[in-house]
Amino acid sequence: MRRLPVYFLIDVSESMVGEPLDQVQEGIGAIIKELRTDPYALETVWVSIIAFAGKAKTILPLTDIIQFYPVKLPLGSGTNLGVGLDALRLELDKSVKKTTQDTKGDWKPIVFLFTDGRPTDNPSLAIENWKKHYGSSAFFVSISFGKNTDKELLSSISEHNLTFEATDSNSFKKFFKWVTASIKATSQSIADSNNQVIDLSKDPNKVVSKNTQEYSERIDENVAVFLAKCQNNKTPYLIKYVKASKQTEIPGLDFETLYFRLNGAFNIDEESYTELSDNASQGKQISSEELLGFPTCPSCGNQFGFSTCSCGNLLCVGDEEVTTCPWCNVQAKFGVGEGHINLNRAKG
Repeated sequence: MRRLPVYFLIDVSESMVGEPLDQVQEGIGAIIKELRTDPYALETVWVSIIAFAGKAKTILPLTDIIQFYPVKLPLGSGTNLGVGLDALRLELDKSVKKTTQDTKGDWKPIVFLFTDGRPTDNPSLAIENWKKHYGSSAFFVSISFGKNTDKELLSSISEHNLTFEATDSNSFKKFFKWVTASIKATSQSIADSNNQVIDLSKDPNKVVSKNTQEYSERIDENVAVFLAKCQNNKTPYLIKYVKASKQTEIPGLDFETLYFRLNGAFNIDEESYTELSDNASQGKQISSEELLGFPTCPSCGNQFGFSTCSCGNLLCVGDEEVTTCPWCNVQAKFGVGEGHINLNRAKG
């Protein structure tokens, strides 16, 4: 039986930590649940999930939706889109059945790329290879979350290039219903006419829209993310800040200043984070003066979740007299400093 392969290529970089990644994970589960109620989808749709950050990993190989099981999306450092595209291409080479003289192969694969950031690598060669091998033999749909992704670059991969700007839970649900409807419509077109037509019309609630061009950079400048460790549990966590602006308080001047507002601190799995992280140093720093708000430790609840050791790494500090750094094991007394310091940030 000819299959309709559907691939979800998901950005799991640090900027996705928290609600965005939770919503994507929940949304994919909702897609599968809904597809299982459709007789056309049941006969044809197979699903695969590939996650990428600094590195890429196949979380779920091509699987019948009946056999689909919930997956836990990991996190990693970096947004190496080129690495993700190469992993996707290799997965298609391995899993999609090609048409031969004797038998018809699978239907043309559908790829949904979910990303909220700008590439931190140079994906030009990977894009060129993708277009060379699958530009005409796969439907590629890029969906960017928010206004700050590199939409010009995404448009160079495929004409199906959409933006999802809302961040509330209800809009996420509507968005994933739109994705589900597109897959169902494609599977039905196969059953009715033996001809594959992908339906990517905008949903009635205008959850998605066509992208416009923007400039790309090698670090996600829309978030500031830091890796820290709990001194008590030795476990890592991410501290995430989101770019914001405010009106200047200087009388007579009318302009906005940019800063980063605390979004939260989130526990992460060290093994999967290391596995998917780009180990190349990017050397980007940010002044603590640009950060608004500091978290408690999400692991042990220490009051100060954003403290700096002399080794340059971040940790949590409580009311203990002497603190042991979980990074370098140096013992020291911590206090409140004056002024500001430059901090190493992750790629996001």
